[in-house]
Amino acid sequence: MERVTTALAPARPLRIGSIELDAPVVLAPMAGITNTAFRRLCREYGAGLYVSEMITTRALVERNATTMRLITHHESEKPRSIQLYGVDPATTEAAVRLLVEEDRADHIDLNFGCPVPKVTRKGGGAALPWKLGLFRDIVTRAARAAGDIPLTVKMRKGIDADHLTYLDAGRIAEDAGVAAVALHARTASEFYSGEADWSAIAQLKEAVTSVPVLGNGDIWSADDAVRMMGETGCDGVVVGRGCLGRPWLFGDLARALGSPGAAPARPVDATLGFVARAFRRHAELLVEFFEDEGRGCRDIRKHVAWYFKGYPVGGELRASLATASTLSEIDELLATLDLDAPYPGAAAEGQRGRAGTPKRPALPDGWLNSRELSAAASTAIAEAELDHSGG
Repeated sequence: MERVTTALAPARPLRIGSIELDAPVVLAPMAGITNTAFRRLCREYGAGLYVSEMITTRALVERNATTMRLITHHESEKPRSIQLYGVDPATTEAAVRLLVEEDRADHIDLNFGCPVPKVTRKGGGAALPWKLGLFRDIVTRAARAAGDIPLTVKMRKGIDADHLTYLDAGRIAEDAGVAAVALHARTASEFYSGEADWSAIAQLKEAVTSVPVLGNGDIWSADDAVRMMGETGCDGVVVGRGCLGRPWLFGDLARALGSPGAAPARPVDATLGFVARAFRRHAELLVEFFEDEGRGCRDIRKHVAWYFKGYPVGGELRASLATASTLSEIDELLATLDLDAPYPGAAAEGQRGRAGTPKRPALPDGWLNSRELSAAASTAIAEAELDHSGG
């Protein structure tokens, strides 16, 4: 039996504005992953706040069809949480106002942590808090537009070790009226490599005192979450890559950190049969989300390696699962597994997803010359708002 936690932390429900969670746990937005299907699956196993994929503010304001689909929640999803990415204060404010006035969200998060070059080279994501005035304007106007809907920010330590922004950004966000701040304890230049610097989460907790501080980075198990909260004093955890291929992690987290009744009474017995059923349920929910069996089965393909990491599932069978185009094909393939095979222990643990390697962040020309927004930087910001990626 997979007993992930060796000790339970005292129950610590988390309040984010008007929202009280049974467990201080948040699913991190992940592009192409945290759609309605995956959020519903994670929710079936545990408790917490489950955030949408990152939504582009310009695409939302212009009602891009793909974007409008991404912000649609299943009726079972409460509270409804949406993350926005924007670089222009007016557009971000308009996007927040749309969500509030049309009753499309119960919680809104602003992304200031994305390290992807196509985002940072235009001054967005983890690059943006370097411009203090711009950051303050975006967060202040968004918080005002949100009204009674809790608005939070998620950020990184900064651009690189020489250009840290998280303490300034945390204080600014707190003063602007956000309901919580979350820190991925890496810089943009680190991408997802190396070890997260949990000491930065502790420093942010000391700097931001009136709203919850959430920690993110290297939570691969419930034990990691318990340890992070103990070492840093943070009020909750944000989990990203650690739940890839193991949505039941949210049950482990709820059991370790949540209120009584927040999770199943017994730890997961993660036999191969248990994992196969989770994989099949994920595929089924994707088919329902896309309203297209072929597309849903194509989307589950990226999850095959994550689900079956460490289990006795051969390369040929994995390849077949990664080419199946119907649920019945998936069923036939899963039926060939040794469903009684036990949890493989360490082979199934540890890092999941791509870590990448440290790299020099892509930034607009002259971005680091000043913490104020220059005319050239303003142009870069305007160009970034032309991105109609739809999330």
